[in-house]
Order: sequence, then C-alpha cells, then structure tokens
Amino acid sequence: MSTTWQGAGIIGIGSCVPEKVLTNFDLEKIVDTTDEWIVTRSGIRARRIVEEGVAASDLATEAARRALESASVSPEELDLIICATITGDMPFPATSCLIQDRLGAKNAGAFDLQAGCSGWVYALSVATQFVQTGVYQRVLVIGVDVLTSVTDWTDRSTCVLFGDAAGATVIGPTSSDNGILSIHLGADGSGGDLLKIDAGGSRMPATEETVRQRLHYIKMNGREVFKFAVRIMSEASIKALDACGLTTNDVDLFVPHQANIRIIEAAAERLNIPSDKVFVNVQNYGNTSAASIPLALDEAYRFGRIKPGDVVVVVGFGAGLTWASSVLKWILPLN
Repeated sequence: MSTTWQGAGIIGIGSCVPEKVLTNFDLEKIVDTTDEWIVTRSGIRARRIVEEGVAASDLATEAARRALESASVSPEELDLIICATITGDMPFPATSCLIQDRLGAKNAGAFDLQAGCSGWVYALSVATQFVQTGVYQRVLVIGVDVLTSVTDWTDRSTCVLFGDAAGATVIGPTSSDNGILSIHLGADGSGGDLLKIDAGGSRMPATEETVRQRLHYIKMNGREVFKFAVRIMSEASIKALDACGLTTNDVDLFVPHQANIRIIEAAAERLNIPSDKVFVNVQNYGNTSAASIPLALDEAYRFGRIKPGDVVVVVGFGAGLTWASSVLKWILPLN
C-alpha cells in the first residue's frame, strides 16, 4: 500500500460539562477547608460534578456529537474513535466502543488510551499519524474523565481539586502548513507513585479490605507533582515549538492543562508568555484530567480567543508520570 502524506488538523470541536455545580462554599460544609484556602492554593472556585448514574460515556457522547456537528461530519463518516480516559464506564469493554454504538458510527474502529491528564494530547498524536499517512480521513479524539467517581471526599488535599467533563475533536486532512504542526510526548515511570489509585487492578484486586482502606481513590503527593509540573510544562512546550521551527514569540494562545493556577502562571512566566495569551478556566471546572485541554480549547474557540491562522500551544502533564505538548495552527473559522 502506498502512503500519501498530508496535513492533519482539528476540523471540529465540542465539549460537555455536567449541570451540577459544586462551589468551594459547598465543600466547606463537607470537609475541613475554606474558599480562601482553595483559591489561594489552586485558583479553583467551583467544579462540575455528575449526577448519580451518569458515567464517562454519557459526557463523551454529547461532546462528540457537538464536535461532529462543528465539523459537519456524520457518525457514519468516522474511521476511528480514540477515547482518552482513566475513569471509563467499566474495565472493559472500552468506553470508546460504548460511544461508537451511541453515535451510530458503524464504520469506525474504537479503542481507549490511558495517559492521565496528558491523555487527550497522546490520543491526538495517534490520530494525527493516521490522517497524515492517509490511512484514515476522519478520526474522533475524545478526552473524558469523571474524577469525582474516584475522589476521596474525606481527603481535603485532593477532593477540592477535581471535576467532571468531556472534550472532543474531529481530526481530518488539511494543507501541510496548517493544523497540527508538531507533537512531543514524554514519560517518567519512576514517578508513578506520586499520583495513583492503588487498588482495582491485577496488582491489588478489589476486596473488602481494599475498600475499607479507601484504596480505590486518588492519592497524590501534591508537593512533588507541583514541582514536576512547573518544570515539565515549560520544557515540553519548548520542545514542541523547536520541532516546528517556532519560538514562544510566535505563540498567539497558550492552552495548558487546567490543574492549578499557580502551575499555569509559573509555566507561562518561564516561557515568557504574557497573561493575555494564556487561556485559563480552572476557576470554573477544576482539574478535569483528560478533558481539561479540549474543554479549554473549545471554550477559547467559542469565546473568540482563537482565529484561523493562530499558533496555539497545548501542553499537559499527568499520572504516569506523563507529559505531552503540541503546536497547532488553527484552521476552524470564527463562530
């Protein structure tokens, strides 16, 4: 089979967040914390949480429908669905297969990908290669997490940080000088213990004792993750820019993983990117893991912060430890 090289870019985008809002003042009633403490340390003022019975595939399917509408692509035209998540509906089948069925994307393959909060950019890298080589023409890339399902609401250091959301993008052919210009991926498994869920896998299957010890919830060494994140966000962004011959002076908008305002501000300062070129919505949603970057991208686009031809840098970090960055030359028209 001959290979046809072509550009690949985001040709459609959409997101979905639950209607229920959990504010810092609500959290004051259930855990020993204050609005001032949370805002000072994270910048978060509220987060969205799912109602009982709502799972990752529910949010992801709605985000996907919105992305398909944005791209003017029907479900039947999709070649592949990649879902980045650490909180899928169940261990198997893949959440992407549930989404495929609900969308009616009968011609698409489907699989899940796990890279923590870096997941959407990792999935983007896979989709990009399928489109660039001409193997597929329409790939749906979804980032979704329902982190409140694995949040320990008795742990005030972590329960204030997380929210639920989904973001979706359709990747399709573009001209070679538009779309996704570069991608950089990285990992350091030696830091795996810094951010993890201990139980529920083959190492420590679920038992009455693991449930009693609350081992099915997120555990995080916040201090060490913070130091890692500040360093890697700037380093990964530079590597992605270097790969396509650009510098931070060329960046029109910086869209980082929305985990913590202090991390975002520190990374932007290291990169010498002014605050008016940094998109931030962590105050409204908290850390939504794999959904964070596509949700922020969708909001930035809908708010008119991105126009065709703009150079956009996205970068994330997450459990693994993983990190991922990409430089995009925006092609979607203004809303």
